[in-house]
Formats: sequence, C-alpha cells, structure tokens
Amino acid sequence: MKICYYPGCTLKATAQNLEDAGLAALAVLGIAVEELPRWNCCGAVFSLATDDVLHQIAPTRILIRAQEAGAGQLVTLCAQCYNTLARANLLARTDAEKRETLNRFMTEEPDYRGEVEVVHYLQLLRDQLGWNGLAARVRRPLAGLKVAPYYGCTLLRPAEVNIDAGRAGGPPAILRDFLAALGATPVDFPLATECCSAYQVIGSPAASLARAQTVVAAAVAAGADALVLSCPLCDHNLGRQQLSFPATNGGPPRLPVLYFSQLLALALGIDAAGCGLDRNVPGTRALLAERNLVPVAV
Repeated sequence: MKICYYPGCTLKATAQNLEDAGLAALAVLGIAVEELPRWNCCGAVFSLATDDVLHQIAPTRILIRAQEAGAGQLVTLCAQCYNTLARANLLARTDAEKRETLNRFMTEEPDYRGEVEVVHYLQLLRDQLGWNGLAARVRRPLAGLKVAPYYGCTLLRPAEVNIDAGRAGGPPAILRDFLAALGATPVDFPLATECCSAYQVIGSPAASLARAQTVVAAAVAAGADALVLSCPLCDHNLGRQQLSFPATNGGPPRLPVLYFSQLLALALGIDAAGCGLDRNVPGTRALLAERNLVPVAV
C-alpha cells in the first residue's frame, strides 16, 4: 500500500527538527513514504461550527491530493495536522450532506468520500513494525533517560480520532510503549493529556506562560529528565516559553523538551545534526551528552 506523507507548514519552518528526524528515521527503518505533491495548509484547527463547511475545504483538498497520488494512507508527524485531517476525513465518511456540499463547491477537484486513511506517525510505527520490532532496530538505547510523555489535546481528542483508541477507558499508552521500545524510562505525570494553552499564547500570553510553568513543574516533580511531544505549538508553549520563566532561585523549574521523532532518530543511531538538536531549547543537548547519547558540544 502506498503511503503519502503530509508535512504541513510549520515543519518546513520552525519545526524542521520534527520533520528532519522523523524522515531520517523512516529511511533507516526502511519504511517508504512519498511527500504529498501540491500540498497546502491544513487549516491548523478543525472548525467546530456545525454550519461551517467552508473551512473544511483546505483539509479536504489535501485528502484529494493523497487520493490522486494513489495513496492508501496519509501519514503526518504534527499532532495538530493529524487532528485536522483525521476529523475532516471522518466528516467526509459520515456526513453525506456536508460531503456533497464540499464536492459540489470544489468543481475543479475530483469527488472525495473518505477513501484515504489518515494516520499519525506513531500509529505507523506501531502498526508497521510493532514495538518489539522497533526495539530490535534500536542501535543506541536510551537507557537511564527518564522521559515524560506529553500528549496534549490533539492526539487523543475527540475519541473518534484518538490514536490510542485501543486503550479506550484507560490511560494512553502509545507514547509510553514507544519510549520503552527505545530503551527510555517513561514517566507518567498528571498533566500529560492537558492542554498546553494552544493559541491562548497569542491572546492571553500571561495565562499561557503560567500554564507552561504548571505543566513543566508537574513533569519535573514526577522525576522526568525531559518532556517528549509531537506538536510544534506544544513545543513553543512548553519549550520556547521556558526562556521567559523567571530565572530566580526557587522559581519555576525548566526541563529539556524534545520531539518524539528526535528520540527515535537518536535511538536508531542517527547523529545529533540529523536530529536537529540545535533547534531545541537550551539544556537539551547537554542532557543527552551527559547520558552519552550525543557528543559534548564544542
């Protein structure tokens, strides 16, 4: 089955480390994906207005591009892109009235009825290799590295697009299982599925900063060495905003933040440059060097 890859806008700009590490890892694992031709922005969020069909055009066009490319699956790295595309795909499959409205409006596009399956990169690894299969490919085990999995909102909500749906009713396990396969020690913490503040960082920056301090402090209190995530917006809110934490004794703690794809690439033996560690918050490379996972920066 042909798999197309949708990068999204941010992965070609400020989140290049998420994409570079993820694609390098797929090459090592021998999983072939083809970047989607003529892709556009997914719309960044799924519109929740029941009468808003216009904002479903952007993600639906992406799905049409995948259909035209002959893909059975469309894989994403960005959690926000996954959520937007998966929900638009669900709408195309389940809401006949809106689906036909979209198809009539896009007169120059072929009709789309949900033929492509939208999957997140973590699902691709789980379903193509399995966690035991991934563990067998690890060349640089992340032994001793205690990592807190951060899901945020868009990997698990709503239930219809939950990437860990097999765990319905229980705590999410996909990131925990992924980290264990790499040899790391997953660290549960109570705010793993809470919102990072999302776009409140624009309208209410003080509230967003306070939220970041709360989430990071909870992961530190649980004993984590680092926080791992899959969303560029979460990386900004929980990572970049640490640069604005008060630098005083007794102030809010800071914590290295990495994308899950970077930990995967490291475990597969890809070097620090290939993992894009120069784009991470200060202290990230130092932590990995301390654990002998990358050379000390010179």
